[in-house]
Amino acid sequence: MLRHRFQPGRLVAGLFLMLAGVVFAGDAGGLWETPWFVIIPLVVGGLCLAGAVGVVARSIRRRGGAPRGPGHSNEARTGHSG
Repeated sequence: MLRHRFQPGRLVAGLFLMLAGVVFAGDAGGLWETPWFVIIPLVVGGLCLAGAVGVVARSIRRRGGAPRGPGHSNEARTGHSG
């Protein structure tokens, strides 16, 4: 059983930040030469993409649930608020 919901936006953000780390680790190790300004579009683009994925995932998650009446709350369905 999962302890928390899968959040694809955080996965995308983590992958892009790890990619930025690998790019600069390769530069520090002498495997390739990376200009200093490469990190800016890599991180900003990754965070923008992660935000878009998060918004899409949230909208899919909200539409995918059963229709709720006035007495049902998100807290009762998921077990926590937020």
